[in-house]
Amino acid sequence: MNREVETAYKKILRYELVPAFGCTEPGAVAYAASKARTLLGKFPEHLDVICSGNVIKNVKGVVVPNSGGLHGIEAAAVLGAMLDCGDSELEVLSCAGEEDRQRTKELLGTGYCSCGLELGEGNMYIRVLAAGGNDEAEVRIKERHTNVIYMRKNDDVLLDISSDDDQSDMERSKALLNVADILDFAETADYSDIEELLRDQAELNMAVAEEGIRKVYGAAVGRTLLENNENDIKTRAKAYAAAASDARMGGCAFPVVVNSCSGNQGITTSIPVVLYARELGIGKDRLYRALLLSNLIAVHIKRHIGVLSAFCGAVSAGCASGAAITYLYGGTYQQICHTIVNTLANVGGIVCDGAKASCAAKIASSVDAALLAHDMAMAGSRFAGGEGIVAEDVEKTIENIGIVGKDGMKETDITILKLMLEDENRKRRKDN
Repeated sequence: MNREVETAYKKILRYELVPAFGCTEPGAVAYAASKARTLLGKFPEHLDVICSGNVIKNVKGVVVPNSGGLHGIEAAAVLGAMLDCGDSELEVLSCAGEEDRQRTKELLGTGYCSCGLELGEGNMYIRVLAAGGNDEAEVRIKERHTNVIYMRKNDDVLLDISSDDDQSDMERSKALLNVADILDFAETADYSDIEELLRDQAELNMAVAEEGIRKVYGAAVGRTLLENNENDIKTRAKAYAAAASDARMGGCAFPVVVNSCSGNQGITTSIPVVLYARELGIGKDRLYRALLLSNLIAVHIKRHIGVLSAFCGAVSAGCASGAAITYLYGGTYQQICHTIVNTLANVGGIVCDGAKASCAAKIASSVDAALLAHDMAMAGSRFAGGEGIVAEDVEKTIENIGIVGKDGMKETDITILKLMLEDENRKRRKDN
């Protein structure tokens, strides 16, 4: 294993595998609001929150964690502004107490918080203005959920990053990703210095899955799968991954370890792999190596698509977990590649229309497609290059799916957001 590649891959894993409390987009809005409140030095008298369309899309339908069942940008921002939680980042809402929730409910709909759409700033953008007395504080987040690029108090600009060196350095590291080196890394790397990340992902994400099986959250996709199908390993892999999403989208106050800035993707890359390792009686070392493979393949595919888009991230994550399951079965490099290609050829067109209860069903569908892809690969079968977007080479196929997700689905993304905002406006008119 090339030393530069090994160092880069570990850097990627440290960067991507971070804990988050609930859905990441409301968490990012709350984080920005909390940072603005801290900068202001007091509880704001008014908030202005401007977000990109994809952030609005992913906050609109999901329960804001630890909010008592509230939805939307306004709820996430107001609850975040209640909190002065230092560097909690995507776990900031874990600090909220009953008094914070009650005050938030009282302020919603009063004009305390104004929300708007930002155009032309990319898919991941949040700007919060907090005002109190004669003071004003501003915080901006861009490209990544915790990437604060600008902070200002009154006329004093405290941070203004036009070009994020950390982001550029990470992109250089991600440019080294390819399936062959990822497999080599997974098989040979000394992962002792990042073992805690893998352990936390396996334990925390399984805990939220078990919570989603125990209790009814959202549409209860995971519970429904278990109750209405044979309780075999394939069903459990789909059901537990879906149940974790049921719980998260339903406001469950459990943290998860994310992948590619997404809790649902972190869940999907890990839970099926953990369950298959248990089924096969595989020990901790090979499980952790499979998780290295799954996480890096998920990042590799998603890198070509972008953080937020109209392409459902469950597909790339399910694809990655299928590849890791092939690895657990002793699959070769070619069989792992065929698992990836077979999955992308099948469900590469699932759209993201925001974070909400149906994400659990999309996770179940993606895992199901990945398991079919695994079975095909182990039987020596794959979809042929030249059929649709499938190329002869796995890397070219991944590149093709990235072009579809990032460029080809731009208009789809705009159309989805337009429909969602029209629906929101209809509801407001009806309520008034």
